[in-house]
Amino acid sequence: MSKKSWVFLFLIGFVLSCSQKKEDEELKRLVKAQLQNTHTNEEWFAPTSVALEGLTYEQAIWKDTTTNHSIAELTSHIAFWNEMNLRSFKGLEIPDQEVVNEDTFQTPTEEEWLKTLKRLDSIQSEWEVSVEKSNDIKTKEWSEEIINMSAHTGYHLGQIVYLRKHKGWWK
Repeated sequence: MSKKSWVFLFLIGFVLSCSQKKEDEELKRLVKAQLQNTHTNEEWFAPTSVALEGLTYEQAIWKDTTTNHSIAELTSHIAFWNEMNLRSFKGLEIPDQEVVNEDTFQTPTEEEWLKTLKRLDSIQSEWEVSVEKSNDIKTKEWSEEIINMSAHTGYHLGQIVYLRKHKGWWK
């Protein structure tokens, strides 16, 4: 092969690798943005930092007469699944037991409610840091799961905001 051919192949490889790097950086940026949009960035909907702000314990545990969940139950459910996904993402041990989804909607005591709020905030912050530190391969492998988890969080945030507005507890 001639010297020109080698140079041409090198340039093609270089251009393709730069293009892939930009795509990987963009994917990481999008995944992180989705996590931030459900945590602290108020974009299309209220993130947890806004949706849960200023709630009293009595408001958080209020339920109507149907099988609908309280805000506290929705919050514990979000925290549970976001934490399970985070543990898996970080390669940490996950309890080897079948999870009944309905059991993740827990009503905390007043003391536990404050801990649940801090725990959820911590989990969401840890997700953002973990994605930022992850390599491109891991980000790509997990991108669909993280975006689905963010959509799941957003869905339940809509329920929380609806309850607050319905009861007159929204700013």
